[in-house]
Amino acid sequence: MTQVYDESGKRVAVTVVAVGPCTVTQLKTPEVDGYSAVQVGYGEVREKCISKPKLGHLKKAGSDPKRWLKEFAGSADEEVKAGDALTTHIFEGVSYVDVTSTSKGRGFQGVVKRHRMAGGRMTHGGHSKRRPGAIGQCAYPARVAKGQRMPGHMGACQVTTQNLRVIQLDHEENLLFLGGSVPGPTGGLVSVRKALTKG
Repeated sequence: MTQVYDESGKRVAVTVVAVGPCTVTQLKTPEVDGYSAVQVGYGEVREKCISKPKLGHLKKAGSDPKRWLKEFAGSADEEVKAGDALTTHIFEGVSYVDVTSTSKGRGFQGVVKRHRMAGGRMTHGGHSKRRPGAIGQCAYPARVAKGQRMPGHMGACQVTTQNLRVIQLDHEENLLFLGGSVPGPTGGLVSVRKALTKG
């Protein structure tokens, strides 16, 4: 993350995302695959590091070996074909985007950190400082209700941040400047698409 000045001269916090170049590896159609989608590949990798079926699939599309493949919903009549390189130019005229990634893993956490519970009193003699407290009733229903907030695994799940504003586009370096933060660690893999709820 860094800071830039927008068109109005206001300083905003942004996340810089490297966009591609991503190679179109397949166009899926309802006639052949049963649905419409555009499959793209990203990340250079040596041939010996991927399976031979995947390597043959990429060579058929005229693409170099790619580490990751991702599908995006789209119609077959879009102006792309297998082997095309997608860069920041596809975000020209786009004001808001949705970013999907895997959030940072937090391991096994208690209810105070995982669910933001207040905990008990921290004074001398308090015996429930960071405990969850009661988790059910007595004789009826004599079980713990489903969905009860308790300690457990936190993070490392798919998260989508919606409606992030596109501040700047750097076509030379294929950089996308997004207002605010995106899920995942620094250097993590993210999926960026046009916002579904904003223009």
